[in-house]
Amino acid sequence: MTEIFSIAPPVGRAMWLVLVIPGLIVAFVAGLLTMTVVSSRTARFEISQEGLRLRGDLYGRLIPADQLRGGAARRVDFTADPDLRPQRRTMGTGLPGYRAGWFRLRNGEKALLYLTDANRAVYIPTNAGYSVVLSPVDPEAFLAALASVSKRP
Repeated sequence: MTEIFSIAPPVGRAMWLVLVIPGLIVAFVAGLLTMTVVSSRTARFEISQEGLRLRGDLYGRLIPADQLRGGAARRVDFTADPDLRPQRRTMGTGLPGYRAGWFRLRNGEKALLYLTDANRAVYIPTNAGYSVVLSPVDPEAFLAALASVSKRP
């Protein structure tokens, strides 16, 4: 004759944590990915007397006008100037067609990127220990607006 005994139920709510914590992690990652995809389409760059405001995702910020070296800002062609090519992501997003956040350039320089189109890339050095590389829709108009705010070479 065989006797069958069931396992005693877990004490407390420990087993619920096994289900809840992974669920929260998955929801957080899904939210972060959704925000990244939305940001890649809605990020914008605002130039005012205050400086350059980057809006889009976690890496958005205001770079004060006195830190911008607008006179040295320029369009960049990564094939002609490979030293400015983003080399290594240190803290950011690196998806096909969208790079945002902190990267190291090939020349070792730290850079904050909002880059979607390498053909429209603009390089902006700052006095804050890093550079900014962006892809505005109209690079020439962007550079003209930046030059009007920042007279620093």
